[in-house]
Amino acid sequence: MKKQIKNIIKAALAEDIGTGDITTQATVSRKKRGIARAVAKDNFVIAGIDVFAETFISLDKNIKVKKFINDGCRAKKGDVIAEVSGSLFNILQAERVALNLFQRMSGIATLTARYVRAVRGTKAIILDTRKTMPCLRVLDKMAVRIGGGRNHRTGLYDGVLIKDNHIEAAGSITAAVNAQRKCLPDKMKIEVETKNMREVKEALKCGVDIIMLDNMSIPAMKKAVDFVDGRALLEASGNVSLQNVAGIAATGVDLISIGELTHSVRAADISLIIIQ
Repeated sequence: MKKQIKNIIKAALAEDIGTGDITTQATVSRKKRGIARAVAKDNFVIAGIDVFAETFISLDKNIKVKKFINDGCRAKKGDVIAEVSGSLFNILQAERVALNLFQRMSGIATLTARYVRAVRGTKAIILDTRKTMPCLRVLDKMAVRIGGGRNHRTGLYDGVLIKDNHIEAAGSITAAVNAQRKCLPDKMKIEVETKNMREVKEALKCGVDIIMLDNMSIPAMKKAVDFVDGRALLEASGNVSLQNVAGIAATGVDLISIGELTHSVRAADISLIIIQ
C-alpha cells in the first residue's frame, strides 16, 4: 500500500508541475529556506497527515514536516496542524498536491465520523462503496477507516456482489448464485442485491451470506430483518442520508453502505501559510 500511495503522489506532482512551475521559478530563489504552517480553517477530523508530509518529502527529501495533530483527531478552526520547513521553492511546488489530497481525505473522514455517530447505540456498521475517485481509492478508503467506518470490497477482485444487472444477465438470482458458486474463491462470501421481499426470500433460499436491501423503505427493511432473522447479514444501501441513517440502523440491519462518503464529499478547509 505504501508503494501505491507513493505512486499516487508522484503522478499527482508530475501532473501539476509538468515542465516546470513558471511562477515559482521566476519569484523564489532555489536557495531560500523558510517555514510554512498548515492551518485549519474549519472544524474537521484529520485524515492523511502522513500523505500530506510524504508529498513534500517525495519532491525534496530534505524538507521536514512537524505534525501537531494526528489522523483520527479533531482539528478546530485556527489550529496549526503541521509545520513544513526547508526549500520554499519546493514547498511551493508541492503545496497544492499536498493540500488537495489532505483536504479530500479529511473531508471523507469527517463525514464518515458524522454517520458513525448517528448510528451509535445500534449494531449497524457504516461502510463505504466503490464510488471513489478514480486512482485515489486507496486514499479514499483509508480516510473512511480513519473516520470510524469500514471498507466494503476494495474492487471487483476481492469480493462477490451480485447486482441487479448480473441478475438480469443471468436470468435470476438463483441462476446467478449457482453460476458464482462454480468459480467461488475459497472462503469468499456471496452478497446479492435485492429490491423487494420476493428477491430477499429467493436470495435467502440460495444460502447467500449477505443480502443487500437496495433502495427499500424503512418499513420494508424492518420486514426483511424480521423475516431473515439472522440467517444472513443484511446491508442497507441507496438513498442513505444523515437525516434517515438512524432510522435505517434502528431496523436492525447489520451494515449500511453509503456512496456519499466518497463520491461527493466536501473537502476540509486547510491553508498553507508561509510564516518566515
